[in-house]
Amino acid sequence: MTQFNLLWYNLFMKNHKQKYTIQNRLIIFGLVFSTLLIMAIAIFATVNIQKNLNTGYHGFGQVISKTLAIESTDLIKNASEKQKQQILKTHSDLILKSNKDITFIEFRDKNNEIIYKTNTENVRKDKHSISVTSPMKNIDNNENIGSVTVGLSGSIIEKLTSTTKASILFVFTLAWLIFTFVVLINTYLITRELKLLQDGVKRISSKEFGVKIETKEVSEEVQELFDAFNDMSNKLHLYEESNVEQLTIERNKLQAVLMSIANGVVVCDNNDKVALINEHAKELLELQDDQLLNTNIKNYVDSDGNFCFNEKIDEYKKLSLEERTAKPVIFNVKLDDKTLKTIISPMFNQNHDYLGYIIVMIDITREAEMDVMKSQFISNVSHELRTPVTVLRSYIDTLYDMGNDFDYESQKEFIGTLHTEIIRLQNMVNDILDFSRLDSNAKIEKNENDLSQLVDYCVNEVQALLKDRNLKIETEKDSDIPMVNCNYDSIARALTNYLSNAIKYAPNDSTIKVRLYKDNNDVVVTVRDEGIGIAPEFQKKVFERFYRVENKTHSVKGTGLGLHLVKTTIEKHHGGHVFVNSEPNHGATFGFTLPINDDNLI
Repeated sequence: MTQFNLLWYNLFMKNHKQKYTIQNRLIIFGLVFSTLLIMAIAIFATVNIQKNLNTGYHGFGQVISKTLAIESTDLIKNASEKQKQQILKTHSDLILKSNKDITFIEFRDKNNEIIYKTNTENVRKDKHSISVTSPMKNIDNNENIGSVTVGLSGSIIEKLTSTTKASILFVFTLAWLIFTFVVLINTYLITRELKLLQDGVKRISSKEFGVKIETKEVSEEVQELFDAFNDMSNKLHLYEESNVEQLTIERNKLQAVLMSIANGVVVCDNNDKVALINEHAKELLELQDDQLLNTNIKNYVDSDGNFCFNEKIDEYKKLSLEERTAKPVIFNVKLDDKTLKTIISPMFNQNHDYLGYIIVMIDITREAEMDVMKSQFISNVSHELRTPVTVLRSYIDTLYDMGNDFDYESQKEFIGTLHTEIIRLQNMVNDILDFSRLDSNAKIEKNENDLSQLVDYCVNEVQALLKDRNLKIETEKDSDIPMVNCNYDSIARALTNYLSNAIKYAPNDSTIKVRLYKDNNDVVVTVRDEGIGIAPEFQKKVFERFYRVENKTHSVKGTGLGLHLVKTTIEKHHGGHVFVNSEPNHGATFGFTLPINDDNLI
């Protein structure tokens, strides 16, 4: 590719698929206008030269015809008619031989009769051929004796015209090429300088501060611009160096704050692409490293292939900016075994320009489970209260209306049933009251108590529950149990709860074993039954409030507060520890520990 073609390509062809700039349009318009102007001047010059050549050639013909008329008049002035024809023929042949541009000669007398005419059969006529007529006059008396007509072929005119046109075309074409080349060279130089400036601006915009543009071989005006640019770039570089450390510190602070937030935070731009995500969000979404970073948050799916955020983000983006600002979008996301409370709110810069949105995720799995447990608790309590109240009312109504009709044993049986249901109702109410009291930070009174005596008291309290199912309780106590600082009633209720549960789930004709022993600085109390036991997955939850193991083997009704009250009493108010050891179908052992010397707890 020649230099000219390369120049043309850089200026125009490279931008063929792009929209022409004003500069390119002006260049093209100038080239087209100059081309048309040069063509018009060339055509005008060619037409005028042709016209002058035709006029001159006609004058040349006039000179020849006049000269021939004078010569011929002198030759035939004393000749006879017959001699005239021969003289004119001889003279005409000599002239035709001496000048090839003359195609024919014709002589006429004063009556316009042809005296002599050369042969015209082989004469070629074209657009440049002309014929010129001049009168023949007697020299002595100036009398008109005839005329001479001379025919010219126009070959001289044709050659001159061709030469002239070729010369004009060459001159004007050369002038157009020189003009075009000068324009393109000048445009290329300007474009090259602007390209250098454009490259510099791009590098500055990409934060490559300190870049310099070479100012060699540029015009003075552009050199001043380049010098100003280099000065600006240097100042930006100095400014960056002086502020980059501070900016880095501030950014690290912001990132540290974001990463240390206890809730999950995901920052997305306006195109739903994740720009930032903290560690807690990665844990909640079960992500590895930066797996979600720079991806579309709407494409996130859980282990079941469900799009967790797609629908709500579309709902959020349909809102106006004022609606987004006034009220964030709040919804829950069920992610495998977790429940996440999710809040989508808009994100703005200091100029209040909308940049995207922030997704805050709060793990409310525990709260969601508690809501379910509370609902179950209310349902259980309602059911459990309804049963004894119904029994009490039925038996009381029966005794009231028909008491005199029953014998002593029947009345005693009725009153025994009423007593059992009242105790059951009392225990339920006590559980609810104790839950309210122990779950608060109210301080309970503690004294030095003998746990050996406390164990005996609790075993005696539940003896009445053993007879119907032929159960028995064996007690094993170490002899060196020290006094323990505790609240007697609270510990007694906790142990009674253990014993009541063991009685509920123990098989008929089995033995419940109670053990009291010392372990280092703790006193340990355990209750073991021979029931169906508790599966490992349920053992971690049995002490949670409202939690109940409900299946075909654990079908005994209750409030779900008993074991939670034991845990609160022992751990929160006495600094001890509750535990359970069990294998399915091999019974269960529930126990708690109490520190021997502990006076500082609630």
